Amino acid sequence: MGAPTCYYLAKRGYKVLGIEQFDITHELGSHAGQSRIIRKAYFEHPAYVPLLNRAYENWKELERETGEQVYHETGVVYFGQPSQEIVRGVKLSASLYNIPVEEVDSTSSRKRFNRFYVPDSFETLYEPEAGFITPEKAIKLYAGQAVKHGCTIHVKEKVITWRKEGSSIIVNTNADSYRCSKLIITAGAWSGNLVPGIAGKIKITRQFVAWIKPRNWEDFSLNNFPCWLIDDDERPGCYYGFPVLPTDVFGEPHGLKIACHYPGSVTDADDVDRQTGEGDLEDIRYALDKYMPGTFESMVTAKTCLYASLPDENFIIDKLPGFEKSVIVACGFSGHGFKFASVVGEVLADLAIDGSTKLPIEFLNIKRFR
Repeated sequence: MGAPTCYYLAKRGYKVLGIEQFDITHELGSHAGQSRIIRKAYFEHPAYVPLLNRAYENWKELERETGEQVYHETGVVYFGQPSQEIVRGVKLSASLYNIPVEEVDSTSSRKRFNRFYVPDSFETLYEPEAGFITPEKAIKLYAGQAVKHGCTIHVKEKVITWRKEGSSIIVNTNADSYRCSKLIITAGAWSGNLVPGIAGKIKITRQFVAWIKPRNWEDFSLNNFPCWLIDDDERPGCYYGFPVLPTDVFGEPHGLKIACHYPGSVTDADDVDRQTGEGDLEDIRYALDKYMPGTFESMVTAKTCLYASLPDENFIIDKLPGFEKSVIVACGFSGHGFKFASVVGEVLADLAIDGSTKLPIEFLNIKRFR
């Protein structure tokens, strides 16, 4: 979230310093992994839909400014029991906001999405205007545009503490100290170290993502295969994945990406087990064998990332209580946040400059945890 925030502040003429403890980009947090699903028929909560509408606009604006593509419309297919969260939530958001979503009968589903095997009791929904964002590319573009507008970005510099001093905020890093009038904290899995009162609320978990070699590459190529989510009827959470992306355009890794959207084992953001375990592989094989039988040939590669989740699984985007005039925080995005990065940057800039935003973020207030 920091890169688009720097961009929107610098674009409006403000002097901005962005501080990143690792690099732009890196694989130690929550944004790595080549692709992130973006969709409007939001099953998590329909209140997110207006923010998504704005996010789509902002992603398109980034593409216009840079001449680069970050949004790829593949469609997203959803599978699940009618009573489960995904099917109910997608239908609700689609009906409230007139989002195009097709209800596909089981016979048609087997023909159109013939790489999947799902029980007859599952419903199939298809959102044609959904797809994926390329996260690393998007972050680099926003950071680059921010610098073009006069922003300074420091990498490999870690924020240690901050404090209020008179009308200013003093930020101390492992390299220097800085004085500013406004501080915006978008620290992801490290938010508990920098946002007072959040450490006991935000949960950091280890998440496993795999790329496999399928038996037939062409069946899963970018133009033949959609993004997908399946609400499993036996295990908690849902499984999701993407088409195979050509490496000459998207870079490595090359394979069919699949993961489980459900909080994994609790971890420390500075001490994460990044080795692939038997449980990781078993979970992926379970989903493939159950819903895409005959697909798996071998494992290509795997990555671990971090979820930083709040108890209600919604974000925090707000002014920090006790520091309302000078500190803004944004956290708790992991698991479903990246698609919002383009609008979160705009919102955080609004809060820092104007003290408010016209975009609907009231339900994401920090006071619900205090």
